[in-house]
Amino acid sequence: MPEAQLASYARKIESEIKIALIQRNMTQRELAKLIGTGTQQLNRAIKGDMTPKSRELRKKIEKILFIEG
Repeated sequence: MPEAQLASYARKIESEIKIALIQRNMTQRELAKLIGTGTQQLNRAIKGDMTPKSRELRKKIEKILFIEG
């Protein structure tokens, strides 16, 4: 996948997660605590980091916030 497409997909994921957080009146800090991770690691996952840990966190986020993956 070209870099432009990856960047576009990362922005889409970030927007969906942030909108879902706002709709649930939840902060990233609260979400991190619920998932059992640190706020910095959660932020990297939200921003589209492609490490295995970030991918795992995004799956958990999608389940908790009911986002279609």
